[in-house]
Amino acid sequence: MKCSVVILNWNGKQWLSKFLPILIERTTLPDCEIVVADNGSTDDSVDYLQHEFPTVRLICFDKNYGFAEGYNRAIDCIESEYVVLLNSDVEVAPHWLESLIEFADSHSNVAAVQPKILSWHRHEDKIHNPALPDIFEHAGAAGGYIDALGYPFCRGRIMSYVAEDHAQYDTPAKVLWTSGACMLCRTAIYKKEGGLDAEFFAHMEEIDLCWRLNCRDYELWCEPRSVVWHVGGGALNYEHPQKTFLNFRNSLLTLYKNLPTSRLWWVMLSRFLLDYVAALNFLLHGKTGNAWAIARARMAYHKIAPNYSHTRTTNLKKVKVAYPQGIISRSIVFDYYLKRQRE
Repeated sequence: MKCSVVILNWNGKQWLSKFLPILIERTTLPDCEIVVADNGSTDDSVDYLQHEFPTVRLICFDKNYGFAEGYNRAIDCIESEYVVLLNSDVEVAPHWLESLIEFADSHSNVAAVQPKILSWHRHEDKIHNPALPDIFEHAGAAGGYIDALGYPFCRGRIMSYVAEDHAQYDTPAKVLWTSGACMLCRTAIYKKEGGLDAEFFAHMEEIDLCWRLNCRDYELWCEPRSVVWHVGGGALNYEHPQKTFLNFRNSLLTLYKNLPTSRLWWVMLSRFLLDYVAALNFLLHGKTGNAWAIARARMAYHKIAPNYSHTRTTNLKKVKVAYPQGIISRSIVFDYYLKRQRE
């Protein structure tokens, strides 16, 4: 089998019914399979899949293991050369998979590659108003990087700002991280390097994995010939306090696991200050749940971090590239809020 496209489903029947038929129609390579790994759904997703899509391979788990461990368990069952992690709330364009596989086949050091990820909501609006430009989607856009303080951003998305797509990112680009919404990985490398960190549960886990892959001298790319449209916030709304908690906690864990010692402590000091500025900003806008989520995230990080001391040591011993090229030397928080830079 050349490739397995794996959707991790949790109570997502609405997305499966909407997007799975399109995926089946537009995934036409003969040596590829579509797999749905059900993460302990309590809706009727499993019955629906068994009756409506009997040709789709179904893997069922006994409970919700989260995005990270759920995918690890699913990929343990995959023997294909490539595996695609694909969110259930994604609509794929024609020939989306061919472009990704062709790119990976012709670049032997590529560990993962993502498509150009556009907003599904704008895609729907264009049905009634074709003159509207596409806009990028928050979770991945045209490939990701992080700034000097560990804040992620993308070509086409900085902080909460998403850009219109005017073909400005239609050239393949080497990136620091590829989006968990849709990314093709070499299965052997994914397994060899430990996959996603199960402790993260969800959010930032693909950035942690991709950072590790960069440090081991693999390459990650965005191939914009491949296009998908992502709904976003399918499991948790982007401003849900639990999403805020996971993003802030997992961002700190990612920094602790991967930053060289010479940079770690001043970055953590800067993040201490900026995280509480972010909490204050939420408070001033009446979002007390999000503000408290940041405080909880920092407490949870300090509780968990000692358990990662061995992981950090092991990571740094395997490093071939100490500070990957996709980490920029400036702060996007400064650029965004003080210099008003948006792209």
